[in-house]
Amino acid sequence: MVFGDFKQARDTTFDGPRPDGDFSVDGPVGSDGTPGGCTIFPPNNPWNQDITSLPVHSNSSNFVNAIGGSKPLHPDFGTVWNGAPNGIPFIIVPGNQPRVPINFTDYGDESDPGPYPIPLTAPIEGGPQGTGDRHVIALDLTNCMLYELFYAFPKANGWDASSGAIFDLRTNKLRTIGWTSADAAGLPIMPGLVDYDEVQSGVIDHALRFTVGQSQRAFVRPATHWASTNTNPNLPPMGLRFRLKASFDISSFSQSNQVILRALKKYGMFMADNGGDWFLSGNPSPKWDDDDLSNLKSIQGTDFEVVDTGPIETSYP
Repeated sequence: MVFGDFKQARDTTFDGPRPDGDFSVDGPVGSDGTPGGCTIFPPNNPWNQDITSLPVHSNSSNFVNAIGGSKPLHPDFGTVWNGAPNGIPFIIVPGNQPRVPINFTDYGDESDPGPYPIPLTAPIEGGPQGTGDRHVIALDLTNCMLYELFYAFPKANGWDASSGAIFDLRTNKLRTIGWTSADAAGLPIMPGLVDYDEVQSGVIDHALRFTVGQSQRAFVRPATHWASTNTNPNLPPMGLRFRLKASFDISSFSQSNQVILRALKKYGMFMADNGGDWFLSGNPSPKWDDDDLSNLKSIQGTDFEVVDTGPIETSYP
């Protein structure tokens, strides 16, 4: 079991598990997208878009204040919290991983049907006894496919889950408009996580994921779904993209935290789910320095601005 390596998943060809259970890499990805090599979505995917030159949204200040201009950025990941790994884990599975049935308990009509190649031993957000979102994620780098479950429980031969989504990492195809995923916004989760190994590499080259307490009954693509009945136009819609202001001085932060902050300036973060205000998502790892991560809490809402990435949609087709 591994929690993943973003640099491996994004930049290299996967070459299968070694006998020690680690994963090896073997050169750059081929452009033809053939099995054995893939990146986390194509280079022109919104998750990989440099947004430093995009205009500030005309309603930016109202969106920020609705979440909380003086509220802190909260790293919702680290080592251990409440006796379980702190963050959203994922597992890398081989291309021949056996598939198991998925029983959808809530949103089956908006979920991609199983079976999914997710072993019953896959790590669960919050641990086996977790009472939160219980996300379970499997990444198949051989076939370039991502499998994600929400509120998942292992059973004798498969999983019970509230919802589930499958993403082909070789395409920019969105989910059906009006469909959720394992996330409220209909977005994938794994591409927006802060990963320890990626931070140590010195570069995060993609957008991140965060949550808010109250959202609008609306969405901005690439999101496809809302999770609110509130039509207040000053509340953030799902898929709204925030950017750390270019003027924000990051020089006093540790080198590791600066990697995260540079990504927030260049790629920003997608509002993806209802949860804690300004809660930034990442992978659990025993290597995180929780005290250092807590220094990110000195950043507050007004240090961010919303960029205009497209229309706010308030109806489904």
